[in-house]
Amino acid sequence: MERVDVVVIGGGQSGLASAGALVRQGLTPVVLEASDRPAGSWPHYYDSLTLFSPARYSALPGRPFPGDPDRYPHRDEVVAYLTDCAARLDADVRTGRQVGAVRRAGDGFEVEVAGGELLTARAVVAASGSFGRPHRPDLPGLDAFTGTVLHAADYRDPAALAGRRVIVVGAGNSAVQIAAELHDVARTTLASRNPIRYAPQRVLGRDLHFWLTLTGIDRAPIGRFLRTPPSPPIIDDGRYRAALTRGAPDHRPLFTGIDGAKVTWSDGMREEVDAILLATGYRPDLPYLAGIDGALDPAGLPRHREGRSLVHPGLVFAGLEWQRSLTSNSLRGAGRDAARTARELAALLGRR
Repeated sequence: MERVDVVVIGGGQSGLASAGALVRQGLTPVVLEASDRPAGSWPHYYDSLTLFSPARYSALPGRPFPGDPDRYPHRDEVVAYLTDCAARLDADVRTGRQVGAVRRAGDGFEVEVAGGELLTARAVVAASGSFGRPHRPDLPGLDAFTGTVLHAADYRDPAALAGRRVIVVGAGNSAVQIAAELHDVARTTLASRNPIRYAPQRVLGRDLHFWLTLTGIDRAPIGRFLRTPPSPPIIDDGRYRAALTRGAPDHRPLFTGIDGAKVTWSDGMREEVDAILLATGYRPDLPYLAGIDGALDPAGLPRHREGRSLVHPGLVFAGLEWQRSLTSNSLRGAGRDAARTARELAALLGRR
């Protein structure tokens, strides 16, 4: 059985940021990434995904994003960037390591990897993200729908839905972006329980993230005060508001029922639909912690304060939505949370 300082579960942006911060604190982390490359969920997002923050605000500590700092990097650029960060990281990054279970072992933890590999660690950083646990809300009649139901996690490009009648459910950035590109090839409606809210991508000639950074809103520790975090607005350069205003796609309140392939709208109109795409977000993907009493609540969500387990010293979380600030689960915020967590673990493990 291998003994290590810290096991970091997940080799995406938060896992790599955590590993780098731990190394700077004199600890020796081992990063376990389930897939064949250390880029987290980024390779699996839809093809057209582009960051809403410029490259200069989308980098991990000490690793500037290459190229024009004011451009908005594409998904594949982020994948290449994270892969390069992992290659340059002075830490043991192991791919193809699916963690099956984490258990308490004395004053530390035992980490079981699929295939039988076992590690013991003094601390564990759960940085496995949420892409593996798409949120599928209980929508009226959805279980009885006879058409195609898919989640944004399953969506790659509009070609597979070309010529079909599609409803995209959601009110976030991905919902609007996917619905707008589907409209070019399919009869598409964006449906949501709540109104669409917008935030301008540029304010007074500067990107929104310039102002968020300047004012400190980007890093304010407000996550601890939020029992129900607000849904972020659509960051828009004007095209998405314009598209929805002209009905391309049209936007309607969520349907009230489904009978077979027919959807009933709030005005009583019924129509046949081919596919419903749920752009309804994700939940933390932490099944390997189920065996640690008190680590998760009954819904499988982490019990924590600013990333620290409420029950188990040495167990911390990284990359949770609103973990500490509005940027905790983003490229631009991962480094700040990681630095804080690393300092705390170093103190706990006696390395400071």
